[in-house]
Amino acid sequence: MADWQAWKKEAAYIGGAWIGADSGKTIDVTNPATGEVIGTVPACGSEETARAVEAAAAALPDFAALSLMDRVGLLWKLHDALMDNQAALAELLTVEMGKPLAEAKGEIAIGAQYVRWFAEEARRAKGEIVPAGVTGRRILVTKHPIGVVGMITPWNFPSSMLARKIAPALAVGCPVVAKPATATPYSGLAWAALAEEVGYGPGVVNVLTGSARKIAGAMMDDARVRKITFTGSTEVGKELIRQSADTVKKVSMELGGNAPFIVFDDADLNAAVEGAMVSKYRNSGQTCVCANRIYVQGGIHDAFVEKLVEKTRAMKVGDGREDGVVQGPLIDADAVAKVEDLLGDAKDKGAHVECGGAPHDLGGTFYEPTVLTGCTQDMAFAQDEIFGPLAPVFKFDTEEEAIAMANDTVFGLASYAYTQDLGRAFRLNEGLQYGMIGINSGLITTVEAPFGGVKESGLGKEGGSQGLEDYLETKYVCIDGI
Repeated sequence: MADWQAWKKEAAYIGGAWIGADSGKTIDVTNPATGEVIGTVPACGSEETARAVEAAAAALPDFAALSLMDRVGLLWKLHDALMDNQAALAELLTVEMGKPLAEAKGEIAIGAQYVRWFAEEARRAKGEIVPAGVTGRRILVTKHPIGVVGMITPWNFPSSMLARKIAPALAVGCPVVAKPATATPYSGLAWAALAEEVGYGPGVVNVLTGSARKIAGAMMDDARVRKITFTGSTEVGKELIRQSADTVKKVSMELGGNAPFIVFDDADLNAAVEGAMVSKYRNSGQTCVCANRIYVQGGIHDAFVEKLVEKTRAMKVGDGREDGVVQGPLIDADAVAKVEDLLGDAKDKGAHVECGGAPHDLGGTFYEPTVLTGCTQDMAFAQDEIFGPLAPVFKFDTEEEAIAMANDTVFGLASYAYTQDLGRAFRLNEGLQYGMIGINSGLITTVEAPFGGVKESGLGKEGGSQGLEDYLETKYVCIDGI
């Protein structure tokens, strides 16, 4: 049995026990590169979720009271367990999701970095003593774990998206109930196995698979769940925000994106092309921060397109476990259909296919990396997230025009720009309506910085010192008569 199969848990984890669904029903999990069913997971629903919340609520008092250094020590063990098993966990991720093995190893590594980061940040979750306006009085501001946290994560980064939520919650003393994506449940269940292995007590980490609507609905209805953290579509995020109102839960939402990638005439051409390749085609374009619209200034446009097409044509597509593969399959047939629809719309409106533009000869859900030119703001992908290996290039003339086109969307997650003009970099910081801006870099996610968007791309931040705040409540204590 391959190492990755040892981490393939075909049961949910509630209160320290591995269980099946009450109904006995299961869900098939498929390798998108081969179409092979690699296993099943329980089809849990509201009843199992209620028990998971009960287990987390029961674990809360003792876990919240655990000493700071004991919590930090457990996180260090969790970090080491991730890295000790990096190769096997990465292969499991590739088998269920499809991304190249090198990318999967990187995902496990950054997940471990988030665990390590929040172990360190927990030691800096400080309150303050505020000067009082009245003699003989002291004002104390203190921080406390918010309570049971519900987590709902997507399929495109099935391990690291959970890391960014589990790590800060555990760091400050919050038990969790996590629901990984149905398409990629094993990477989520592996977190339960890791937590069990390093010594987290029953009920501290609970992981459920099954109906997203039933599990999320039960979390939203239960007043004991004090916070919901969700990564996924803006449509679903809005619905969860509405549902959170009934029990006034704290919510953090990392939602959709439509990232502009702006290349100015003064850019380092080779660096800009390399950045576009990383930003656009990483994970087959299935990331919320990948370049969705590539805006190139007129003076450099043709040279940029020529180099981008050359590098795009050289990409090796295939099963993520094969040597040299840099692009795997799309997650499912619906993802392929969406790319096809967006491509068809663009061609109907005058876009030109420079390379690619069709399902790959490998069949299944493989798709050719594609570059389009002649793209305009009336094309559907100017507003919609592509989530596939489709690189549309738009031409612009002025800085003001580029900023206006970049901001012409309801989304505001990530944006990128290549320029050697320092003044322009600061103007872009002011003008671009995005929570994250990469200047001369197409890969900006890092544990030390806050990850999150503005506008309809979400609420709250993950990573950085800000990522811990979303799992804490602030209390004020007034002491008089001193």
